[in-house]
Amino acid sequence: MNVESSRVGYDASPLLEEMLARDPIAQLRTWLDDAYATPGLSEPNAMCLSTVDSAGRISSRIVLLRGLDTRGLAFYTSYFSRKAQAIGDHPQVAINLYWAPLHRQVRIEGRVLQLPEDESDAYFASRPRGHQLGAWASEQSEPIADRNTLAERMAHFEERFEGEEVPRPHSWGGYVVTPEYVEFWQGQPNRLHDRLAYERDGRSWRITRIQP
Repeated sequence: MNVESSRVGYDASPLLEEMLARDPIAQLRTWLDDAYATPGLSEPNAMCLSTVDSAGRISSRIVLLRGLDTRGLAFYTSYFSRKAQAIGDHPQVAINLYWAPLHRQVRIEGRVLQLPEDESDAYFASRPRGHQLGAWASEQSEPIADRNTLAERMAHFEERFEGEEVPRPHSWGGYVVTPEYVEFWQGQPNRLHDRLAYERDGRSWRITRIQP
């Protein structure tokens, strides 16, 4: 492997202003549909979520987009996780979605709010039972002695909830990111990429082309 000389050529069609929806959520939905329709593209809803804690330390991780509506982008996690603690300290985040086969990425910056409990309940109820039990077994981001201890915790909750529905832990639920800045990036030849950014302008959005 030679990271200095490894390169990929981009030959996608240009991204032009007249091609964009006036609202970034609508445009994101279109690009997500394209990603889901692309053969071999794994987990199109995977996104990198970056947070900043009270000490100014930036942390990034991959989470799954689990909701998209006029409010913004929703994801779910433990309220005691490192990301949730950072959100509590500084409720501004950045998100990046990247679809390599399409030579596309979307950058989002915005404010985070906790979703209502009824929405978290509804999503939790839709999860596979093993995932529900895993939310009880794992105290996310906390140290644990070894893998066997985690397996023992899982077995404990399998026994505890045997024969009944698994309720949502009060320590687990959803967040929604309300976008304030959204940038759509389309790879182009010679690194002259298309970058079109949405920024809030009152109740509407202003679209600006940015140099690559």
